[in-house]
Amino acid sequence: MPDPERIGRWGYRTFHRAADGVTAVDLAAAAARDALDRDGLAVSDVDLLVLAHSEMPDYPHWDSSTALARALKMRDTQTLLLNEGCASGVTGLALVAGVLATQPEIQTVLFTAVNRVSEFHRNRMTVNNAVHSDGAVAAVLRRGHERNRWLATEQLIDSDLCDWFRTDYGGAVEPVPPEGWSAATAPPGHERVQAHFQKDPQRLREFGGQAIDRSIAVIDGACRRAGVSRDEVTHYIYINDPDGIADVAPLLNLPLSRTNQEIARRHGHMGAADQLTALGELLEAGAVEPGDLVALTGISIGMRWYCSLVRA
Repeated sequence: MPDPERIGRWGYRTFHRAADGVTAVDLAAAAARDALDRDGLAVSDVDLLVLAHSEMPDYPHWDSSTALARALKMRDTQTLLLNEGCASGVTGLALVAGVLATQPEIQTVLFTAVNRVSEFHRNRMTVNNAVHSDGAVAAVLRRGHERNRWLATEQLIDSDLCDWFRTDYGGAVEPVPPEGWSAATAPPGHERVQAHFQKDPQRLREFGGQAIDRSIAVIDGACRRAGVSRDEVTHYIYINDPDGIADVAPLLNLPLSRTNQEIARRHGHMGAADQLTALGELLEAGAVEPGDLVALTGISIGMRWYCSLVRA
């Protein structure tokens, strides 16, 4: 990290780095077992296993969701792999709702989300204005459950910005990096953003305003789908970006105490695992109470703005 003080200015206090040899599937399996144990369930009780994966897969041409099923000793359980970057831990809730609508035999879903940074491919400190952490979360979703109900999901994309924050090497176009290249010294992700706007401060400021507007727009869209108003939202859970949370919460007339800002400072950006981790911690602390309306939101690669509403 060429400018370590920059991390402090972002507002983070700590981040998580998995031990060498611990894979994304390992992290997801540990979270999945914890979720099953909390609910007193066996793997045989699960009808659908979902894995939302927001980093490089452990191997190319490989289905991480079935590998997770193997780790959990689920031989023939139906699986679903989601890979919309860090959005998939939130947008995936709507996809699960679609599966439940078309497969009435599915009653219990084990939903997992994992982020395991491949430090060969990118520097977790310079991807964007967030420290990228390793982490996983899992939740049991049940048809017709009376608490913590998914209500609606809304998304917006700007396809002109789809190349932002991509990893340039290791894919089919550029499978091998050039000689001497290292993720540790590669240009930080924000340089591509600045280049897009030709380092014009006015254009950068305008985009910053548009990004906030779109963050509000997806909340409004999800509220319309759910038949509620924005004023009913009691908690705002964003990706683990302390500054981003501070930008939007006041526009929702919500104090920062009703957000995940402190959780974000403690964990760093755990990709797809951010919002469900924060929701779980706020529920356990009693900060989110029965009947509260929670907006799970964020910005992801794509560029994608998204929101899912959950009624606690």
